[in-house]
Amino acid sequence: MNETNEKSVPMYGIARASKIIGETVVNRQSENVGKIHELVIDAKNNRVAYAVLSFGGFLGMGNKLFAMPWEAFEFSTTENKLILNVDKDKLENAPGFEEDEKWPDFSDTRWGEGIYNYYNFTPPWKLHSQDSGCVSSPSTGSTSRV
Repeated sequence: MNETNEKSVPMYGIARASKIIGETVVNRQSENVGKIHELVIDAKNNRVAYAVLSFGGFLGMGNKLFAMPWEAFEFSTTENKLILNVDKDKLENAPGFEEDEKWPDFSDTRWGEGIYNYYNFTPPWKLHSQDSGCVSSPSTGSTSRV
């Protein structure tokens, strides 16, 4: 994990979507990287599919939207903001989309896996392998039989 100026805590418990949408997002170097534009729910699998980060532009004009794995965010312990462990340069070159385009669908697992890999996260559908009877622990990276 990178050195950080920001103090964070993992996301446990509950948080209202209305309080997260519009929240400022900073990286670990305390640089503002945008705001949470939307939370997209995967209704089929009962989870947050991704958070939409709005980045760039001026006064809301020209913003680019990014589908970010929910796991990429942590809550700040000192302020109402989220912390994202992604450098601004990586974000500026990330695959994004426009508000009026078709939004990303993580049910296309190849596309979703590409996004998760770009940000160095494991897709949730790869964490639980029903075929092998194994479950991976995201916090430890270990695998155990169930």
